[in-house]
Amino acid sequence: MRLVHLDLKGAAPRVSYLEQRGAHGILIEYEDMFPFKGELEILKSPHAYSEEDIERIQQLAELHKLEVVPLVQTFGHVEFILKHEKYQHLREVERFPNSFNPHAPDTLALLQRILAQVMEKHRRSTWIHIGADEVFHLGEGMDSKNWMSHNKGDTGTMYLNHIKEVLGFITTQYWGLRVLMWDDMLRKISVGALQGERMRTAAVADEMGVSAAPILLAAPAGVVPSAQQEPVPGPAGTRGLRPARGASGILLLLAPVPMTPSLLPPPEYDHYSVLCELLPVGIPSLAICLQTLVNVCWCSSSPSSCMTSAPSGLGSQLLLPFPSEGRGVFPGAEIYHMVEQVNGHLKESILKALEEESAIKGWFSPYHRKRQFGNPRNMESFGSKVLKLHEDWESFIRDLRGHLERIYFPDTVEEWMEENVNPYLDQLRDLVRDYR
Repeated sequence: MRLVHLDLKGAAPRVSYLEQRGAHGILIEYEDMFPFKGELEILKSPHAYSEEDIERIQQLAELHKLEVVPLVQTFGHVEFILKHEKYQHLREVERFPNSFNPHAPDTLALLQRILAQVMEKHRRSTWIHIGADEVFHLGEGMDSKNWMSHNKGDTGTMYLNHIKEVLGFITTQYWGLRVLMWDDMLRKISVGALQGERMRTAAVADEMGVSAAPILLAAPAGVVPSAQQEPVPGPAGTRGLRPARGASGILLLLAPVPMTPSLLPPPEYDHYSVLCELLPVGIPSLAICLQTLVNVCWCSSSPSSCMTSAPSGLGSQLLLPFPSEGRGVFPGAEIYHMVEQVNGHLKESILKALEEESAIKGWFSPYHRKRQFGNPRNMESFGSKVLKLHEDWESFIRDLRGHLERIYFPDTVEEWMEENVNPYLDQLRDLVRDYR
């Protein structure tokens, strides 16, 4: 199963932009973009999607025959929750908002409320992803240290206990719902420990030269998976086991990270970081990844030799092995090319004007500008060039801002401008202001 992961912790696009092709489904990590309500309303962003937006996303997915898989982080990567004073007492380590304290009674109760609200709006979904990756500082909190001391346990056992509680809730409340999770934390746990926690490897796939994670059948404590199990299809090349009617097990499919190719660059690294990418800029990479997964002959000694055509709508620029010229017609292509101009030329052109123009360095230095002192004759030698450069870039950025505002909410546009445009364009703006 090929899923496109939409991580909405930053640069979440408007719903009107969310149409994808070439995948089986979309894995949506809403974070604070979900329209939480009631006591959970504190978690949602000022620009969070509405309930109508969530329904529209699913309608678009259904129109394009895509499965919607909601991703709810249940252990780590919960900064958007634990940053709030209301929930700080649920932190594993008091100073850090990254991970839940699995021993706090309110942790599971809060997760149950979050999962219930998300699943209430995804009744058509047959899969859910519970995250559970990168649980930083697990075992460093006082509650965890006391638990390990009194129970002669370790962080692996604590991790599995918490995951079983989450799975137990899902099993009880949503029969037949299949679960995915990231597998990086499980790699640190011995096979013996996994078996001791009633978690058995059911199938392993090794496809396309990529290490594939196992499908595990997890059962609540005290319940041994029944032998009366029927095969159930998992992602391409794997088969899992579905519990027989009446059994209390649940299918747990572990999504392979980070060894599998990422299908989309993340917009942010975590809830507190700056934006690292915009969705339209990642579309060509996404298209290549999807088309490669679909079309490349991985049994060949030269995989690229099997891919002979570029994805539809992207022009010739994406043909392997090297890109060539071609504008492309995919949604957001204008942003892709304009961001390319900003990244490739904005800083370079401005710094060249400010640092390499001898008349500016000699007769319009910060000393001159601070004291509003300069020789008009020398200033005229660079004035028209600087004014033209400023006018061109301001016009270009206005157009780019217009394109961004059609796809993104205002906070995303402002953050992207402040991080990528203003540090350089403001220098030119200040120089033009002083010149005038």
